[in-house]
Amino acid sequence: MGLLGRATESLRCRPYVLDTALAVIVYAAALLVPFVRHARVEVPIAYTVALGALVCGALVFRQRAPRAVLAVCVAGLVAFLVLGGDRSPLELAPVIALFTVASRSARRTAWAVGALVAVTLVSASLFSGDSWDLLTQVAWVGMATAAGDAVRSRRSYVAAIEERARRAEETREEEVERRVMEERLRIARDLHDILAHHIALINVQAQVAAHVLGSEPEQARQALSHVRQAGKEALSELRTTVGLLRSPGSGEELFTEPSPGLDRLPDLVASFTATGLKVDFLVEGAPKPLPAPVELAAFRIVQEALTNVSKHAPTSTATVRILHAPAEMTVEVTDDGPGGLSLGAGHGLIGMRERALSLGGMFTAGPMADGGFRVHAMVPLPEGEVS
Repeated sequence: MGLLGRATESLRCRPYVLDTALAVIVYAAALLVPFVRHARVEVPIAYTVALGALVCGALVFRQRAPRAVLAVCVAGLVAFLVLGGDRSPLELAPVIALFTVASRSARRTAWAVGALVAVTLVSASLFSGDSWDLLTQVAWVGMATAAGDAVRSRRSYVAAIEERARRAEETREEEVERRVMEERLRIARDLHDILAHHIALINVQAQVAAHVLGSEPEQARQALSHVRQAGKEALSELRTTVGLLRSPGSGEELFTEPSPGLDRLPDLVASFTATGLKVDFLVEGAPKPLPAPVELAAFRIVQEALTNVSKHAPTSTATVRILHAPAEMTVEVTDDGPGGLSLGAGHGLIGMRERALSLGGMFTAGPMADGGFRVHAMVPLPEGEVS
């Protein structure tokens, strides 16, 4: 910022300094100009000093009370004219005050006030019998009103632009926060689904190994092998998830496998049946390529639903049903265990619901009338979109 810019900013922060200097200049001119021009002075000097002090002193407060200052300036100038005053720099005081009022008022109000000031001053001039140039007087009033209105319009325009920029910035910040929150929820769902599934399998197989370790060592070894395989898969999927969080192009970026889809459901079902859970897997309708988000949501919903069954109703029989329709896909997982036991108290149902709703689908879960628990999700299929 240059010297002129700093000076302008300093005066803007101290408006009384500028207004006081302006008032002093007008007052000094009002006292000195008639003597310099050797003009006819019909108003006693005491009246000129008093009225000049009143009118010019009011200008100091034009920023704080513009309309009151305008009234004082007009009244003082009218009194000066009625007393027989000649052309004087005091005429500038109402013009300056009117400019301030016009810059602070609506356009219609500004011009109405300007017209009132013009009529008042012209009437005072005619009443005093002075031979002033009335057209010039009206022109000064009109220019002051027009200049004040232009300043007000520009100020409003700049304020509107700044407000628009502020709102745009707030909108961008809100959008960034929304995307961050959505990403956090997505990562939380993925981590929950991965860990809950594999840890549930590890827990069941570890219990089996501990139970048969002394009597059936071969079965115990098989159970421990399943534990090792589940742990390996959990680590692999965790590495994939962490790899997606790394900055693209960084040296530590990890290779990521495609998201699991419907083609991996048989392996998923087999991993649960290996723990002793009875699972019936049914596919109805004609399978077709589906968008990757739809297949991932279906896989995770089945995974979480079977995990809940294995934790809360391990002796029941679960049924996984996938229904392919032209415009939608339905995923349903039921079990015949005690109703409500597979509800769970964690975030599994919340994650399943969020996955279905994020794709514009529907989700319900709850005990069935004849016993057991039912998880039902429907996801619409976008036309012309395939994975």
